Amino acid sequence: MSGLGKIKLYDAKSFTKKFMPSDKLKDIVRVEEHKFFITRIEEMYQLVTHHVPASRSTIHSVLYLTEGEAEMKIGSEVYKIKKDEMLFVPAGQVFSFQTGDVNKGYICGMHNDMLIGKFGKTDPLKEFEFLRVWGNPMVSFDAGTSEFIHHILKRLLLEYVQNGLSNQDIFQSYLLAMFCEVKNAYQPLASTGKASSVSIANKFKELVFSNIKNKHLVSDYAFLLNISPNHLNKTVKAVTSKSPTKWIDEAIIAEAKVLLCQSDLPIGEVAQEVGFEDQSYFTRLFKKYEGVTPSDFRKMIEIS
Repeated sequence: MSGLGKIKLYDAKSFTKKFMPSDKLKDIVRVEEHKFFITRIEEMYQLVTHHVPASRSTIHSVLYLTEGEAEMKIGSEVYKIKKDEMLFVPAGQVFSFQTGDVNKGYICGMHNDMLIGKFGKTDPLKEFEFLRVWGNPMVSFDAGTSEFIHHILKRLLLEYVQNGLSNQDIFQSYLLAMFCEVKNAYQPLASTGKASSVSIANKFKELVFSNIKNKHLVSDYAFLLNISPNHLNKTVKAVTSKSPTKWIDEAIIAEAKVLLCQSDLPIGEVAQEVGFEDQSYFTRLFKKYEGVTPSDFRKMIEIS
């Protein structure tokens, strides 16, 4: 994201080193490989000793459950999945989760490069909406589709354990087959409304994601979309049931939470990093959405 150089983007190696500091991890996932990994979720998450605060990853993450439940906050929304459901965290998106979930299934991460090559010719973000920051990250499957997804993940895990990434064609072909199945089961967040309105709402959310540091006004995004602020307000509210202002505010808070978790910057500098010269206004906005001040939020992270 532009202008967010002080926010760390974790690759698989740095993420597991920080949140799962265990020698056992070397036997579970090859964390030195930044393009792809896969393991059983119950084996990896038993090594998470404390909750993961607001963070970002350089790769897309995918969780698929065969038993139990998993809960994760992605962006400003909390999602809970169960058996035969899948959850996506797009690369660069803010996420966090608590420990304590009891479940079984698979977790894998992949860079876009794993989906482009001999068998994949186009940008996967254009083909698979669930990999976009504005897409629906939660997908449910019927029994037949879930069985096929499970088969693919077992095959990917076996190949990964036995040969690492030496046969990347196998990984790409299986991943693309799985994502095509996911695409068939996928339900957009905006399932109603005119196609033009849905397109505007999605473009707005994408722009907010990439411009949140220096663009805080609805009029800023209306200008980028070449429409009036009033039209943008009505369209986004109709499609998402949430005003553009709230989308912008929640994106600001998400950025701030990552900085509060990942840096030692004073609160005033955190405010500046997300585009506020007025620290008191930033503090009021943060407390409005989180119920605590930025300072208290940081203390909560430190003691958890």
